[in-house]
Amino acid sequence: MSIDITNVSLTELRYAVATADARHFGRAAAICHVTQPTLSAQILKLEKTLGVKLFERSSRGVHLTPVGEEIIEQARSVLDATEKIAELVETRREPLSGPLSLGVIPTLAPYLLPWLVPPLRTAYPRLELVFRELKTSAVLDELSQRRLDAGILALPVPGTGLSTSALFEEPFWLLTPRDHRLARKQRLTEADLAGERVLLLDEGHCLREQALAICRDADASVEPVPADFRATSVETLRHMVAAGMGSTLLPALAVGEPERPERNGSRTVAVPFESPAPARRMALAWRRTHPR
Repeated sequence: MSIDITNVSLTELRYAVATADARHFGRAAAICHVTQPTLSAQILKLEKTLGVKLFERSSRGVHLTPVGEEIIEQARSVLDATEKIAELVETRREPLSGPLSLGVIPTLAPYLLPWLVPPLRTAYPRLELVFRELKTSAVLDELSQRRLDAGILALPVPGTGLSTSALFEEPFWLLTPRDHRLARKQRLTEADLAGERVLLLDEGHCLREQALAICRDADASVEPVPADFRATSVETLRHMVAAGMGSTLLPALAVGEPERPERNGSRTVAVPFESPAPARRMALAWRRTHPR
């Protein structure tokens, strides 16, 4: 029996994709701003029209069936295409206007955004920027689920279906207690870190992995200090260094003005590396199907 695909609505596809992402009817309904019975009824109608079960329902949640996984993948493409039609019309009128949601990793957001936002607002007054500070994995998830338009991340960007454009390279500096032997140096080499205790962020931050790579090359010690404490922000690391708990690697924007490297009441000193300095490359990432 043939299927009349014209009976399938975009709303039904949107509800099905939301349910696939949330794995729960209640959470999917909240995302779609409808009641759970409304969402469930639309999904049942979609399943009846298609003649297949998209979801397995149990007391532990909702799971996609094998055919459901394939159909949801195609539904995402359909929704992306319809979004592209709407936004193409809008961007033809004024390319950089309307809402644009941008995810930025926590080790960059507080240092980049104050510098970036004012000129953007001046140049594009009709652009409605919405920033979200998220770890790399969360930015990638939100991009894939179309909850973000783009993200600013450190290269390389994992995953498929994304395009990237390199923005800038950000060198690392060493932040160390003012009375530390390395604080007297004008510039460092990675070899200077050998044997040094370097404080790192908690798991899940890409800055941690970047710093770990530098420390491994330099044979530096990276045990957490103390063992029951994990730093979750650059500012926490800065205060730990000021307390004499070790040194840390900071991206250049987090250091501040080069002529004022001392922070926390002159208890710390930031020292740059000799060229070529260890650095991270920042990039803009977006879905390849995104109309902008």
